[in-house]
Amino acid sequence: MTPAATAQTASPEAPEIAPQRAADQDGADRNPADTPGSASKLGGVADVVRRRLLPFEARLDPYSWLATAVIVAIAGILRLVNLNKPKGLIFDEVYYPTDAWDLLQHGVEWDEKSNGPAYVVHPPLGKWMIALGEQVLGYNEWGWRISGAVIGTLSVLILVRVARRMFHSTVLGCAAGLLMALDGFHLVLSRIALLDIFLMFFILAAFGALVMDRDHRRNRWLQALENGLDPNVPGRAGRLPVGVPWWRLFAAVLLGCALAVKWSALWFVPVFGLLIVLWEVGARRSAGVRRPWRDTFIGEIGWLVLCGVLVVVTYLASWTGWFVTDDGYFRHWLADTGHSEPPFIGALRNLWHYHVEAFRFHEGLDDKHQYQSWPWQWLLLGRPIAFYWSTDGTCGASSCASHILLLGTPLLWWSFIPALGALAWFGIARRDWRAAAILLSVAAGLLPWFYFATQGRTMFAFYALPAEPFLILAVVYVLGAIMTPARSAVTSDEAVASGPPGDTAVDRRLIGAVIAGAYVLLVAVCFAYFYPIYVGQVIPYEDWSARMWLGGRWI
Repeated sequence: MTPAATAQTASPEAPEIAPQRAADQDGADRNPADTPGSASKLGGVADVVRRRLLPFEARLDPYSWLATAVIVAIAGILRLVNLNKPKGLIFDEVYYPTDAWDLLQHGVEWDEKSNGPAYVVHPPLGKWMIALGEQVLGYNEWGWRISGAVIGTLSVLILVRVARRMFHSTVLGCAAGLLMALDGFHLVLSRIALLDIFLMFFILAAFGALVMDRDHRRNRWLQALENGLDPNVPGRAGRLPVGVPWWRLFAAVLLGCALAVKWSALWFVPVFGLLIVLWEVGARRSAGVRRPWRDTFIGEIGWLVLCGVLVVVTYLASWTGWFVTDDGYFRHWLADTGHSEPPFIGALRNLWHYHVEAFRFHEGLDDKHQYQSWPWQWLLLGRPIAFYWSTDGTCGASSCASHILLLGTPLLWWSFIPALGALAWFGIARRDWRAAAILLSVAAGLLPWFYFATQGRTMFAFYALPAEPFLILAVVYVLGAIMTPARSAVTSDEAVASGPPGDTAVDRRLIGAVIAGAYVLLVAVCFAYFYPIYVGQVIPYEDWSARMWLGGRWI
């Protein structure tokens, strides 16, 4: 069977999760318009090479944007309605909104009791984003929560478009966005002034930029081959012409922003760097480069170094308020301890000392907490966090309850583990770049915490938020696989051209669509049932108790 025999005939909007030939090392994007079995060339490029390199054609599609707008509107309404309730600072809002307000007043975090700089252990960017809302709406519930709600809504937008590009399907893209919009875990963290929603946003945006970079780079290879490039010619003549990978550099800036919110973004830096290398090797292999690994090293090492520099520079830029004032904690540590403090190097050394002390704090963070949990509990919803609890208010019953519980929509979260297992199988069987990218990103978001668990570090369920978009992508990948018609075994191009029986393909797609649609509908129903304890609605105590499915673990 020739490589061209793996082509899939489908509409451009059909989910493209079909099995791929093992020889297609990077899970090639194929052009659904090509005729299976064709051995012709277009523009001097063989059809099989074109199918492997041709990226998703994200043409202006008003219908896909209309569907996206509907999903984003749903997410926005859920996150903005009654955002100012409950009143006052709840849970860790006692830290970040006040720090944000201090940044507006002093340029650094401030200790009102001592009237001096405050010692904090998280970088400032997330607090600056909270401060933006406070600057516009004031120091009140709307002011300190609005930025998180907007960023949470924008993250749904990004996930829809990233999933659509990865799976070549508006249906699957909207499914991914809708699942995130209807997830209680994401909803609660979008409505509370914590840092994690900003961390997740920048990581997801960086991943999306890398997916764009992958498509752009493969398109450049295709254009170069069409223009007569022979990748087997020695020297520069056989290499891709130099071009600035703007999307990749943008991803580096976004990763720097993620680090400037929380240091836990660090684990995504090597993983995303590995994805860049693997995708570049895959593109070169598809283009016919004889030594793709060597060529990737020669061609990309400089850009990867520049990306690393951009990550560091972006991170340092987030500390501008600390650099330009004399009031920051440890701002003049060298001078205060009797050492020489050169103008620029001295400031960097002082900041380094600040980071060393902050790292020691995190390393020794082992205080017991009522709502702490371990990483193996997170996907099982073993110990959610009560952000707010009150028995005040009227509900038409003798006793009432108002609760904000950081709880993922159970049906969605309990499907993550089987989805990851299925995704791993598909990734091995199909050698699909999408499966590998999703699994590696989930690993970056979760696995490091298993190591810290062995050290007894205090951890909480919201540490899992950066992994959530990729967990949802895993679920959507499996839904797409269920909706994809099975391919019958073939031994010739002609057999592929004839394809599987039409009725069988239609039946498989119809049954898969019904299953996928039923799953999303059940998630929506489950979300609606738990919605009152996501937003603190006053409900009868009995109704609240009925929602505590795991009893004391959720109380």
